[in-house]
Amino acid sequence: MSRVLTAVAWPYANGPRHIGHVSGFGVPSDVFSRYMRMAGHDVLMVSGTDEHGTPIQVQADAEGVSPRELVDRYNRVIVEDLHGLGLTYDLFTRTTTGNHYNVVQELFQGLYDNGYIIAKTTLGARSPSTGRTLPDRYIEGTCPICGYDSARGDQCDNCGNQLDPDQLINPRSKINGETPEFVETEHFFLDLPAFAEQLNAWLDTRDGWRPNVLKFSRNLIDDLQPRAITRDLEWGVPIPLEGWKNRDDKRIYVWFDAVIGYLSASIEWARRSGEPEAWRKWWQDPEAEGYYFMGKDNIVFHSVIWPSILLGYSGPKPQALGALSLPTEVVSSEYLTMEGKKFSSSRRVVIYVRDFLERYDADALRYFIAVAGPESNDTDFTWSEFRRRNNDELVAGWGNLVNRSISMAAKNFGEIPAAGELTAEDETLLAAVRAGFDSVGQLLGKHRQKAAITEAMRVVGEVNKYFSDQAPWKLKEDKARMGTVLHVALQAVQDCNTLLTPFLPHAAQRIHELLGGTGVHAPMPEIREVEDLDNGVTYPVLTGDYTVGTKWEHVAIAPGTKLEAPTPVFKKLDESIVEEELARLQS
Repeated sequence: MSRVLTAVAWPYANGPRHIGHVSGFGVPSDVFSRYMRMAGHDVLMVSGTDEHGTPIQVQADAEGVSPRELVDRYNRVIVEDLHGLGLTYDLFTRTTTGNHYNVVQELFQGLYDNGYIIAKTTLGARSPSTGRTLPDRYIEGTCPICGYDSARGDQCDNCGNQLDPDQLINPRSKINGETPEFVETEHFFLDLPAFAEQLNAWLDTRDGWRPNVLKFSRNLIDDLQPRAITRDLEWGVPIPLEGWKNRDDKRIYVWFDAVIGYLSASIEWARRSGEPEAWRKWWQDPEAEGYYFMGKDNIVFHSVIWPSILLGYSGPKPQALGALSLPTEVVSSEYLTMEGKKFSSSRRVVIYVRDFLERYDADALRYFIAVAGPESNDTDFTWSEFRRRNNDELVAGWGNLVNRSISMAAKNFGEIPAAGELTAEDETLLAAVRAGFDSVGQLLGKHRQKAAITEAMRVVGEVNKYFSDQAPWKLKEDKARMGTVLHVALQAVQDCNTLLTPFLPHAAQRIHELLGGTGVHAPMPEIREVEDLDNGVTYPVLTGDYTVGTKWEHVAIAPGTKLEAPTPVFKKLDESIVEEELARLQS
């Protein structure tokens, strides 16, 4: 058994999350974590809502509320949505906790003491009409490097280069279109060029990464520049230096504090578990592994900036928390579009997780993301394709097999029948299904989830073929042979259910019960109201007991287990849903 850290990108708490978001950070990280737990590894899956920065202030002003009121509301919405998807966080917390503030300030101070944070006078963007600082992401213009006309003030999404707002050609505010004014201001910068050699050496050892992530990361290192980690803000983590800590106009920049959340969430989890130092098992044990899940727009923060923070804090002078481990792998997904368009809340090209779960099953979305999501290429979500995969694959393929085999056994035997002498066909099928534990498991361990679920469904197809070929409904005159065929089919169904559990946990629990199983097969997260460990504010977290549940292995079914007539596991979707959903997009 090894320890595995699953570090999941932090959703921003300025609104509800849509299905494009969870296709990048949410479902893939949960599929991986469920598999690794089933395979016997000690997994710590952490994240939370990202709640600082000027965009929060801008949104709060637009809604006429305080930043705290805004993030409190959306923190709860996001927690409830991720709970609905069945995402098994050991701790899903938030960045406005006292614990997070303390850890962020500790890393800032450690980097400063080690000489990797430097003060510089720079040009900051401000709104001429409000006098308020404009965040880099809220400034657009033409990239001075590649000429892309919608580059942001922090980076160009076309060429991937880091930028400062004053470098943009014809900069404009995304809030109101005005031209920002640039004024001199003093800030602290992370000296990224100091880590270039170490980063290159580290990336040389990362051969197993997805090629797009590795190539993109190497290209970034070729032109590293010091990056600002403070901003003229009112809302954020205070700067822990004399002369700065009591200022109400300077704060640590949101991107810097958010990546530290992986560590602070691990520390909070340990404190809540009653073992305050337990986090070190995942962050300082050289045998532990850390996997970071996000969309491709976050690669730079996880493959370059976060490793630099970890390297800078870990040396040359020892710091209070000690040396911290670098990521084992940055697992980045591409973009999910919708009906051929980029997701956009303002243009109503969007479906929020909450709205989706009100109308469809969570596992239907989990299945689509796994089998057709943006694992290594941009992928388009269409309602017609969602319906087709749900009906043709989940309902007609897997669900129909479950229903046919259990209902026939319930009707003819009332229980799982015993097997008589097995034929070559019986033995071949059982061996093929058992082989799936190796083939599907190896793919999941390498983050090839699309190939893994395709392989699992291929095995389901083999069972369906066996069931049709053996035609137990024709064996009423040979009850012993009928019982054997149904026993073999039910054994295969149980094993296939285990293979599909990381992808379809809600359905897996139901099928476990239809097969006469009791107890927890696929553990689920729970929402728990907790008090801030450092200042007493109450907020919801996602957590759970994931030590229970099935293992990644073949388990023999028990003849004589009582069976009831099943009801369908998956819902068939009528053709009208395509028209209805497209109409909602256009309304």
